[in-house]
Amino acid sequence: MKLSDAHCHLQDVRFGDGLATILARCGEFGIQRWMVNATRQSDWAAVEALEHKIAGVQCSFGLHPWWQNERTNGWLDDLERLLLRHPAAGIGETGLDRWMADFDFEDQLEVLQAHLDLSRRLNRPISLHCLLAWPELAASVKRCSPSKRGFLLHSFAGPESMVEQWVNLGAYFSFSPRFLHPQKLKVRECFKRIPLERLLIETDAPDMAPPQEIALVRCDGEEAQTFNHPANLRLCAQTLAADRGLALDAFAIQLEQNYNRLFG
Repeated sequence: MKLSDAHCHLQDVRFGDGLATILARCGEFGIQRWMVNATRQSDWAAVEALEHKIAGVQCSFGLHPWWQNERTNGWLDDLERLLLRHPAAGIGETGLDRWMADFDFEDQLEVLQAHLDLSRRLNRPISLHCLLAWPELAASVKRCSPSKRGFLLHSFAGPESMVEQWVNLGAYFSFSPRFLHPQKLKVRECFKRIPLERLLIETDAPDMAPPQEIALVRCDGEEAQTFNHPANLRLCAQTLAADRGLALDAFAIQLEQNYNRLFG
């Protein structure tokens, strides 16, 4: 069985010097590819370096709304040059967020539109973050449509009533280990209604950890309850397959087909 992580942050300093060991452990669970998303201009180089060092790593470059205010005046030109250097790279993580403190929503909309425009012009998949701004995100995608290849609503926890609209716009939806907590049962119910050909799985590692009692790899130390090991991706595949009454091996093949269709 082969599995691919549609959204994670392996450049995060919390992985320290143990990343090679962590990813080797992932191999025991069939996990062979990782779409590694940058979040700010200052980590683009780290993400780029991972692609050169680790087989199976794919790059995605962009600005997360939490850190976009750190950007330089020439950020967009720098981003386009970086993407042209990496013809297989995606765009993101970017998006809209009303949950964060002291947000400038107009600035978020401006930065998002720049990413969407690049996605369309360069025909690159884009990974979108959204908290408490689903109607506005949909309006942005309609106004400035991204690549015809589609786009990812990463760790999707939006309204079930919008699923059909998102499907029609070209969305893929990824399920993260965070949704395995008991209070997220409504999200699991929503995922049962998403078309099979639009499903992906992700870890968002090192964030979005599952309950520690079901984690595939137990972590020690002060951050054990919140640190998400990338091997937990297999939990997502197992859960979605069981929720739909599907055989895991066949479902894993479908997930890989979806990943290849979006990310190449």
